[in-house]
Amino acid sequence: MAQLVDEAGVSDVIEVDSAGTARYHVGDRPDARTIAEARRRGVSIAHRGRQLSRDELADWDLVLVMDRDNLRDVQRLAGERADLGHVRLLRSFDPDVAEHSPDVPDPYYGADADFAAMFDLIEPACRGLLADLVERMVPEERAG
Repeated sequence: MAQLVDEAGVSDVIEVDSAGTARYHVGDRPDARTIAEARRRGVSIAHRGRQLSRDELADWDLVLVMDRDNLRDVQRLAGERADLGHVRLLRSFDPDVAEHSPDVPDPYYGADADFAAMFDLIEPACRGLLADLVERMVPEERAG
């Protein structure tokens, strides 16, 4: 997503960050198969895992999750009274999601092909998200 934002020339108004809902990969680099598939697609990945905090959840304009399990984890983190209207499934921005599951399956226990399939699901959702953000937010930011 960060690369798409940069390529669109809107990184001055759209900030992209990444955090997980669990602590078990904090400080780790992404799975080597993720890095390899990203590289094959011309995408550079240089971050390390970290866990989403309650403050970030409250401060960020939009929080995207990969699946309904992550959505439940974010809801637990937020607590009962939190407004979670800004938390969405990533694939809700995919124009073809109605034909498929809204979840991005975790490829961790799968084969290399499962990582390629994950990217195939994420990319159209990220492109749809970028189009939505540019349409809704960028004109407001640049005009102000």
